[in-house]
Amino acid sequence: MTFYVTTAIPYVNAPPHLGHALELVQADVLARHRRSRGEPVRFLTGTDDNAGKNVTAARAAGAQVGAFVRANADRFAALREPLELSFDDFIRTGSDPRHAPGVTALWRRSEPDFYRHSYTGLYCPGCEQFLDGNACPEHPAAPEPVAETNWFFRLSRYQRQILDVLESGRVRVEPAARRNEVLAFVRSGLRDISVSRPATRAAGWGIGVPGDPDQVVYVWWDALANYVTALGDGDDLRTWWLESAERVHVIGKGIVRFHAVHWLALLLSAGLPLPTTILVHDYLTVDGAKLAKSVGNVVDPLALADRYGVDALRWWLLSEVAPVGDTDFTVERLTARADRDLANGIGNLVNRTLALARRHGHRRAAAVPSDLPDRIDAALTTGDFRAATAAVRAEADRGNRLLEAARPWKLAHPGPVLAEALGICRVLADELRPFLPSGAERVRAQLRCDGPPRPVFARLGGAAPRLTAGR
Repeated sequence: MTFYVTTAIPYVNAPPHLGHALELVQADVLARHRRSRGEPVRFLTGTDDNAGKNVTAARAAGAQVGAFVRANADRFAALREPLELSFDDFIRTGSDPRHAPGVTALWRRSEPDFYRHSYTGLYCPGCEQFLDGNACPEHPAAPEPVAETNWFFRLSRYQRQILDVLESGRVRVEPAARRNEVLAFVRSGLRDISVSRPATRAAGWGIGVPGDPDQVVYVWWDALANYVTALGDGDDLRTWWLESAERVHVIGKGIVRFHAVHWLALLLSAGLPLPTTILVHDYLTVDGAKLAKSVGNVVDPLALADRYGVDALRWWLLSEVAPVGDTDFTVERLTARADRDLANGIGNLVNRTLALARRHGHRRAAAVPSDLPDRIDAALTTGDFRAATAAVRAEADRGNRLLEAARPWKLAHPGPVLAEALGICRVLADELRPFLPSGAERVRAQLRCDGPPRPVFARLGGAAPRLTAGR
């Protein structure tokens, strides 16, 4: 049972913000969880280097495009240690030697579905997307009028097949609300799409269309291909895509159509297997406005991790963000959640249990029955990280209730109660690992050692002033 999980690859027109951290941490939890269950896992992330908006941002900064792209891509790659990410591969579409040949190979496999066509309409540079209406729901800037002759892809040819795989669940889109939106879009009728741009408009940045030096591959076609180009054309491709039991994409709600419609059509055209699951998260907001570089309300995840710790940051992203509906971020909510669940919940249970156990010379942990592993498995199957962390929280509550009810500090023979409480702590230490790698290891270390227990999670309440957007 192999498990291949990917994030979307972000544009590198600016440094990473908290929204990028959300997606990376979610995918990391899925990867770590499956590894903890003994499954072979490959976790891919990276950067979309070939977007036109990267060129625009570089020019605005007075920088050479290649150097600008490399510097910001480096910032995304550098999230690994501070956020405790465990990705196995990081692809940069502008420089990775696997990518351009892979895109060319995919293009050639789909050549019967391409044709040249003239197009007049509106284009959103923020989304790198041609618009159906007069405005982009994601970006406030006015779209650009465009009149071009490009290569088009016969998306309409695959409408019936895409509808079949979505309705049958062969490709699962979670949560159900996003699946229903995609189904409604496909049922309304699919139109052919442009899959190239004039090289002059792209300032020569991007991957050339095979056999047409005047065109570059449309950035979304280029970017989506990374999920297979990163695997090369040998054993990795066979293991992780052609024969993998699960191929899972973790993405934001703004790019569902690209993944659940366009990407499926590309793969069908190329004769390649489809992803098995597309897990969709909503947006993070500040004061009700979506976190966005174009809006200027970004929050730096590195600053948060440095000030409040990676455990608090990861826990907030996993326990507070709703499966459907945007979630507003404040530092106060982050610290309150960490104090309530980590310091006062799990940490309090571990500290009380170990203090009592060592006072009474008790070391044995009972093998307690627990439904926590099954609850986590079920929640993560649908990408419901909030339900998964709620299950962890409930297990800690169970342990604290046990101590309050049994009051072992008043018992002549507290051994059985302490054995059960230690057993619950061991279950928590094991199941917490995908969510808080360092925090779980600290719990495990406390359970192994003989010295006096120390706080596993620090209390953060009132620790610092509000972190302002843009920092």
